[in-house]
Amino acid sequence: MAGVQGKEAGEAPGAGGRQLKVELHGLDVIGDAERKGRPRQLFWPWFGANVSVLGLSYGSFVLGFGISFWQALAAGVVGILLSFLLCGFVALAGKRGSAPTMVLSRAAFGVRGNRLPSAISWVLTVGWETVLTALATLATATVFDRLGWGGGTPTKVIALIVVTLLIVAGGVMGFDLIMRMQTVITVVTGVLTVVYILLVAGHIHWDAVSAMPGGSAQQFIGALVFMLTGFGLGWVNAAADYSRYLPRRSSSAGVVGWTTFGASVAPLVLLVFGLLLAGSSGALSTAIASDPIGALTTILPTWFLVPFAAVAVLGLVGGAVLDIYSSGLALLATGLRAPRYVAALIDGGLMVAGTIYIVFVADDFLGQFSGFLTTLGVPIAAWCGVMLADVALRRRDYDETDLYRPSGRYGDIPAAPIAVIVACTAIGWGLVTNTAASWLGWQGYLLDRLGLGGRSGSWASANLGVLVALVLGFAATWALTRSKVRSQERLASEDPGSTPAQATKL
Repeated sequence: MAGVQGKEAGEAPGAGGRQLKVELHGLDVIGDAERKGRPRQLFWPWFGANVSVLGLSYGSFVLGFGISFWQALAAGVVGILLSFLLCGFVALAGKRGSAPTMVLSRAAFGVRGNRLPSAISWVLTVGWETVLTALATLATATVFDRLGWGGGTPTKVIALIVVTLLIVAGGVMGFDLIMRMQTVITVVTGVLTVVYILLVAGHIHWDAVSAMPGGSAQQFIGALVFMLTGFGLGWVNAAADYSRYLPRRSSSAGVVGWTTFGASVAPLVLLVFGLLLAGSSGALSTAIASDPIGALTTILPTWFLVPFAAVAVLGLVGGAVLDIYSSGLALLATGLRAPRYVAALIDGGLMVAGTIYIVFVADDFLGQFSGFLTTLGVPIAAWCGVMLADVALRRRDYDETDLYRPSGRYGDIPAAPIAVIVACTAIGWGLVTNTAASWLGWQGYLLDRLGLGGRSGSWASANLGVLVALVLGFAATWALTRSKVRSQERLASEDPGSTPAQATKL
């Protein structure tokens, strides 16, 4: 879809006679000459990043809220589709502005004011790539243990090294290699996942699944919020990083549609099957909480363990590669002055450190994972609300020069959007709880004050703060910045000859 301008490094033969090169694009704008392809090509990176068998484990996660199969299915379908639809709308900004998501966010937050949401985005993406790397490591160790090849510390160390090399290589090389990797990952994991489903279908017992009692409205909302944060809200801050390579004339409906479809189709299928498996066996559901991928091997025939390890690791790597690419961009957007591939290497180091903690130190994966998703889900939801309102208000393409100029039309550190994201985050954290993660016990401070029963009441597990932060962020931005955006648009119409920025300036 796109080449790389400037000097290149690490050239190697690529598919179709082309060469793979280290992408030197950082926060700069992709020039019109390099913007190629069609919206349907967005299917590959988004499908490849979300076809992971981890989607099967979400069946156990969502049933853990104490709801029935049908409630869990509804929460899952709505959560997946709605959250990835948000990604589709944010992806529109990439087509309009040709820059990474966290640069386009400057139109709403100002050139340097945007460093705050960029830092939040960076923490989220580094966290996700760490979680996926840890799961790939644990899954490999479990498979080796079942095969009698040893699943102890040496196996985990080797698995961590191999997985890290794959992820960091994709992050460092950049867009072109990522697109090729995701195409391969999509085909291999798609086929092997279907085989897995066929092999374990006999473990589904509809009588047990249908007999699960229903939960309260609060439990249903909690499951819905978990699905929102576990899927699309974990990607919104990177949603425009790939659509920025498309030509400006690309169909907006196509960008939204292919992003949403590509990202959600695999999780929807995997969720349904995961719900059926977890609902059929309480023991399996419990095992998934501590080893979400490895537990799925316990119902497999031995001969399929190696192919399963391949599909599990490749699926997780597919998601982690997109994360490390976007986390590097987010780190640059916080103000780090370094080449993009250096930022990716820094994130890779942090990813390894975090993986070592999860694999060799922590003993409660699901509790920490849930706490991580909900806690960072609140500020990301607030940012998403602000970003969506800003995208909806604009009728013209971004001024690519002013995205890098503090004295330009988007401003430097505007007070309103910063105040909105801080206020929405403070309110949101006051309406969520994370009882499984003791270090987050300070959250939920508004539940009692608002008459919602406090931290032990029925609304405590609903995690309303994520939804509240999203809605308030959108509404406040729409109300407070409409006139400002209109003024910027008028300025753009009076000065249509801006030159696209071609280098990272801030």
